[in-house]
Amino acid sequence: MIVFATSDKGGTGRSVTCANIAYRRALTGDNVAYVDFDFGSPTAATVFELGSAVRAHPGGGVHSYLQGRTAEPVRLDVWSLSEREALRGSLRGAGRLCLVPGDVGGGEFPADEAVTRRCANLFLALEEEFAVTLVDLSAGRSYAIDIALRTTARPELRDVVTRWLVFHRWTRQHLEATAALVRDERGILQIGAHWGHEQDALEGRVRYVRAAVPGIDLPEQDTGFPAAGHGLRPEQKEWLKACDAELTRRSGKLGLGRTVTLGTVPLDPVLQWREQLITDEDVLMPQIANRETAEAFQDLADGLTDESRWETL
Repeated sequence: MIVFATSDKGGTGRSVTCANIAYRRALTGDNVAYVDFDFGSPTAATVFELGSAVRAHPGGGVHSYLQGRTAEPVRLDVWSLSEREALRGSLRGAGRLCLVPGDVGGGEFPADEAVTRRCANLFLALEEEFAVTLVDLSAGRSYAIDIALRTTARPELRDVVTRWLVFHRWTRQHLEATAALVRDERGILQIGAHWGHEQDALEGRVRYVRAAVPGIDLPEQDTGFPAAGHGLRPEQKEWLKACDAELTRRSGKLGLGRTVTLGTVPLDPVLQWREQLITDEDVLMPQIANRETAEAFQDLADGLTDESRWETL
């Protein structure tokens, strides 16, 4: 299975959430690859704490490979190479967790037949070797999305299961922008149809992820954020609840409602201050992360292969 992740805007928590999804899937025993396909800001290595390993392979990232400057993109084993002590060494019962990094300082470039052929070869190799491949695309209407859609429309990838996660924050602006990214002119569905995807089938492979959602009714010790509801005046709490209700109605009208939402990631102080993998130790001791956040990541990881959550309505 290949899962593409994108968003219309930056700052949605897309990359850190995808890294945590990959981490959680690997803990269940799956072999998982994470491909940092973000052309403008490939930062997944920071989340996995693989900065030194990436610097040791300059010019060996996925973007150099797509442009034909290197024969194969480098693959980095997270368990053995991470600078974070809690991740070093293969965990008992865990599958492989591999990062295919992007090239730092790169930029956008259009696809041609050679680029999409190399991309197809990479995807097919990863599909054969890994149970789940997560491909973190650039935000917005990017060449990265175009390459992903053009490549997966090729005959050799016709039988590969592909799915799309589109991330957004819980605001009016993000809802409108996300709906446009998928359905408007030059959106995912239109570009996909241009390259040969059946539009209704492609839409059925899209699910949404709400990120950084404040828990309005939770006490401060459960959220870590007084502004999420604790310590506010009753009038402010009621206003926040009204905003939440309005956003719920708006998301339904825009086609981003509950039935096509794979999951919700709550606001968490660890993710706000230091984007990282959240381990069970972070939740239990020294309790720097919230249990609800780890559970949200696990739910998203489970949801990738829960067919009932991908049924077309």
